[in-house]
Amino acid sequence: MIDSSLIKKYNVPGPRYTSYPTVPYWDQTALDAGLWTNNVKFTFDKTEPANGIALYIHLPFCESLCTYCGCNTRITVNHSVEEVYILAVLKEWKMYVDIFGRKPKIRELHLGGGTPTFFSPENLQTLISGILEDAEVHPHHNFSFEAHPNNTSEKHLRTLYQLGFRRLSLGIQDFDAKVQEMVNRVQSYQKIANIVNQARTIGYTSINFDLIYGLPLQTIQSVESTIQKVIELLPDRIAFYGYAHVPWIKQGQRKFTEADLPVDSEKRALYEMGKKLFLMNDYEEIGMDHFALKTDSLYRATQNGELHRNFMGYTESRTKLMVGLGVSSISDTWTVFAQNVKTVEGYYEKLERNELPIFKGHTLNEEDLIMRRHILNLICKFETTWEKETEQCEALYEATDRLKEMVYDELVILEPYKLTVSKEAIPFIRNACMAFDARLWKNLPQSKIFSNVV
Repeated sequence: MIDSSLIKKYNVPGPRYTSYPTVPYWDQTALDAGLWTNNVKFTFDKTEPANGIALYIHLPFCESLCTYCGCNTRITVNHSVEEVYILAVLKEWKMYVDIFGRKPKIRELHLGGGTPTFFSPENLQTLISGILEDAEVHPHHNFSFEAHPNNTSEKHLRTLYQLGFRRLSLGIQDFDAKVQEMVNRVQSYQKIANIVNQARTIGYTSINFDLIYGLPLQTIQSVESTIQKVIELLPDRIAFYGYAHVPWIKQGQRKFTEADLPVDSEKRALYEMGKKLFLMNDYEEIGMDHFALKTDSLYRATQNGELHRNFMGYTESRTKLMVGLGVSSISDTWTVFAQNVKTVEGYYEKLERNELPIFKGHTLNEEDLIMRRHILNLICKFETTWEKETEQCEALYEATDRLKEMVYDELVILEPYKLTVSKEAIPFIRNACMAFDARLWKNLPQSKIFSNVV
C-alpha cells in the first residue's frame, strides 16, 4: 500500500498528458490556415506511405448529460441533427483529402464523443462509407468506437463490424445504483452483458470497459462490487481513470460537491483495490490507468516496446499524422497541433465559408519536441534516456533538478542520462512528467485549470 503521506504530498493539480505541450499552454490562439495545411501536407508525404494516418471523428451529441463528463458535448433528443452533422464532417474530410493530393491509407480510426451510438446505424454507415470512399484501409488497421450501453443496438454492432471495426469501448463507469443516479448514468448490468455477448458473437476482437474511481458516493465496497461484475464479463481492456473534478470548467459537476467525493488516500485506496483485483484475474498494468489481458494487442505492444499515446489514448500504432474531424477535435502533424472550433454552430459556419474549422494551435519548437519525447517515454515505458551530445537542452537539466524530491522519496531512479519510474511509483507518473513540463514551470497557473493527479 502506498504511504498516505506521499499521496498527500504529490496529489497536486496537474495535466493528464494526452499531449505535450498541454492545451492550456499552446501559443497560437489563432492558427494560420496556410501554416497548418503546409504542415499537414509535409507530414503526410513524409510518413503516410510507411505508417498510414490516424483519424479521429468527434460525434458530440448525447441525449442526456452525465454529470462527471469533461468532454465537449451537445445535449439533445432531436435526432434530425445527425444528417446535417455527417454532411459537415464529410465536407471537412474532403478538404483534407485535397490537401493530401491522393487517397490516404487509414491505419487507425476512432469514433468518440459525445455518444457515437446516438447516431443511427444507417447514418453511421453513411459517415464511414463516405470516409472510406476517399481512402484506403491500411492492412494493419485498427478501427474502434465508443458506445453508450443504453442506446447501442445489435444493428449498431453489426453495421460497424461490416465497415471494419473490431474494437468496442463501453462507458461503464460504475455499477452501483446510487452512484449511477448521482452522475446521471443509469444502466443495468444485464444490458451491458447482452452487448458484450452480442459483440463477441459478431466477431469483435477487443472490448474495452471505461471505469472511473473517485466518483461521488463511491466506497471501497461499492467499487469492489463493480469490479467483480466487470471481471465476470472479462473485457479485453480496462481503462480505470481517476475522476477529474473541474466544476469551474464543467458546470454539470456542480450537482455534487467535494464533500461527496473520496479524496487523497481514500480515493487512492479505490484504485489500489481495483488494481489488485485486476492483477489477480490475469490483467496486466499498461501505462497510466489501463489494464489488458495478455491476449490483447495493447499488452503485446507494451511487451514489444511499441506502446504509443496520442489524443485518442493508448494505441499500438505510431502514426505521426493524426487528423481530427468534427467539433472540438484535435489534430497533430507531430510538429504542429490544431484544434477545431468548440461549438457546432461555429463549426458549420467555417465549413460554409469553405474554411478548415480550426481556431487555435501550437507549433512545437526544438525544446517542445525534446520534452515531448521524454514525457511519451515515461507514460508508455516508465523510463527515458537522453544523449549528452545530441540533446543540449537547458530545460532537460532543469527537469532532473525538479526530480530530486522524487528521488529522495524513492519513487524514481535517476542515473546519468536515464530516468526510471519504479513499479511501485506508477501512481506518481504524472508528477514525473510534470518535472519535464518546461512550459508549465515557465508560467505556473494562477488559478485552477487542472484536476489533481494522484
